[in-house]
Amino acid sequence: MKPLREYIDEAREKGVAIGHFNISNLEALRGIFNAAKEKNLPIIIGVSEGERDFIGVNQAVALVKSLRDEFQYPIFLNADHTYSFERVKEAVDAGFDSVIFDGTKLSLDENIKITKQCVDYAHRINPDILVEGELGYIGASSKVLDKVPDGVVKTSPEDAKKFVVATGVDMLAPAVGNIHGMLQSGVDPALDIELIKKISAAVGIPLVLHGASGNSAGDIKASIASGVSIVHINTEIRVAYRDAVRDFLKDNPNEVAPYKFLKPGVEAVQKVVAEKLRFFNEK
Repeated sequence: MKPLREYIDEAREKGVAIGHFNISNLEALRGIFNAAKEKNLPIIIGVSEGERDFIGVNQAVALVKSLRDEFQYPIFLNADHTYSFERVKEAVDAGFDSVIFDGTKLSLDENIKITKQCVDYAHRINPDILVEGELGYIGASSKVLDKVPDGVVKTSPEDAKKFVVATGVDMLAPAVGNIHGMLQSGVDPALDIELIKKISAAVGIPLVLHGASGNSAGDIKASIASGVSIVHINTEIRVAYRDAVRDFLKDNPNEVAPYKFLKPGVEAVQKVVAEKLRFFNEK
């Protein structure tokens, strides 16, 4: 199996993006994997600190590895939004394929300092592990929102270049008009495509679009054409899963078998992921 780095390089060469989808349970993992396998596309599974605490760090590794080994399939695991070196180290030691240090609430200098510490440790333990840094602020919660989060700050190309040179990160997640979560309307503000182009030119490494739930297919495709190689989706699949299970239980109030009432959730996740993967891979 090729390392994740090679799949990202291939996506950049083709002008497409790899889908990154978060899970909190086995049902979401199954729905995401089914969609990817149907389209024969590599996939990244994300687990935030909260999601890792719920699933288990080592258990998340075991689940993804079991699918990779059984099907000889390019499915990878990312430690999404990690806020300390200690938790990055935990994920690296457990065998994650990539990790993100999120220092967006820190000063630029402090963000650089801890991100570099994470890069140095991860690459020393396993050169194939990818380390992603994050710069700018897009909010911190994958929820349905009433308004754009307070304090959103876009990333400047100058800061991005300084950050990448100083830390040696493999990938960068900039703030380019994207937000974590999704607005009640289901339509998020437009992405700043010109800014993505400038940041991509300044840093020369793959860019990662976080918080893409609610962004239009057109905006996401334009961001991919401008330098984004990985696109994160979480809130949309959470909403689809919740609504499908809720509706099934409403129609079947006496059903108590989890494998029956959770199945619609798996199918709903699979449907959303299949649609996202379709246009992530269109030019």
